[in-house]
Amino acid sequence: MAKFIRFSWLCMMLTISSVVAEGDYAYDYDDAFAPDASIGTEALAPSSAPTVSPVPSPPSVRPALVPALFAFGDSLIDSGNNNQLFSFAKANYLPYGIDFGGPTGRFSNGYTILDQIGLLLGLPLLPPYSEEFNADKMRYGVNYASAAAGILDVTGFHFVERIPFSYQIKNFENTLVSLIKNMSASVVKEAIPKCMFFVGMGSNDYLNNYIMPVYFTQDQYSPQKFAELLIHQYKIQLTKLYDLGARKFMICGIGQMGCIPSMLAESSSGQCSDSVNEMVLPFNSKLKTMIMKLNKDLPGAHFIFLDMEYMFKDIFRNHKSYGFSVIDRGCCGLGKNKGEVTCLPFQTPCPNRDEYLFWDAYHPTSAVNLLLGSMAFYRGPNYSYPMNIEQLARL
Repeated sequence: MAKFIRFSWLCMMLTISSVVAEGDYAYDYDDAFAPDASIGTEALAPSSAPTVSPVPSPPSVRPALVPALFAFGDSLIDSGNNNQLFSFAKANYLPYGIDFGGPTGRFSNGYTILDQIGLLLGLPLLPPYSEEFNADKMRYGVNYASAAAGILDVTGFHFVERIPFSYQIKNFENTLVSLIKNMSASVVKEAIPKCMFFVGMGSNDYLNNYIMPVYFTQDQYSPQKFAELLIHQYKIQLTKLYDLGARKFMICGIGQMGCIPSMLAESSSGQCSDSVNEMVLPFNSKLKTMIMKLNKDLPGAHFIFLDMEYMFKDIFRNHKSYGFSVIDRGCCGLGKNKGEVTCLPFQTPCPNRDEYLFWDAYHPTSAVNLLLGSMAFYRGPNYSYPMNIEQLARL
């Protein structure tokens, strides 16, 4: 039943995509990023909507450890860049953001892992690139992440518009130009190497490419060869950021993908998919190796590997001690394990959200994101290698 629902939904999206897109995908970023003042929380929350909690208090204000934080990724950290795209990958409606004061485009009930890392660095929450440029806000960093985006440009094409990593890098170049115009080339050139760069890509290249039959990717590549393809492209993209001045990199591995509610819904036993977890192992292994090589090959570069697989294993194994009681289904969604259909507009989510590992079919709850951010920021080499985020920031 789960596969039928997803297949029908996919067919609908592909039909629409063939009408509006040219080739595999179509982009019009000038139009897509034009601010739309008509979109606001009040327009998205009718009287029947779930009760919205106020924005939780951030950690106590601390001196900033770095000048700015620039972030690239997918729905795990997207904070609104897809809101104004013609995309099926959006979270700009309640109950998304229910514990954040209202929906922003974050695929969470509250914070993302990026929010936590930024706050621990002493920085304000990052504005999405889709916001109109504001030098006073964007001098502290920008979030370029886009739901459904991947390392490969073709990844996620069935969602219609999204911003792949290569295009996110181009948007970073645009930000540099704008900052230079509003500040000076010398100031920006001096600051960028001291800034932090968070990159979390790769999950969609599996979820919304490799394991989806419509892409035929598994017919062309073994898991090992597909990982090699991704790492080859990833290295080129990360080197481009280095060429633009980036020196301090936080690179995320892929977590326990086989244990998310959408995968549990496909299992007759309700257990994690070992085949999916094993499928991404070559990527994580090659990514860590590539990161260590870049540290040697690129003068002045400092790359750290955030081992999301280890972090999630730790949380699954010790969930009770971390305060989680529900680890096998989403807080908001439909079907088996709340993973067959993701969170629908104005659906009433579970009331005890902080006890859940998963918010919807694919994404962690805010409580898990805060924990993951703290693990990567403070803990040892099993979590973040060869140093943690705090140590990297202080270099």
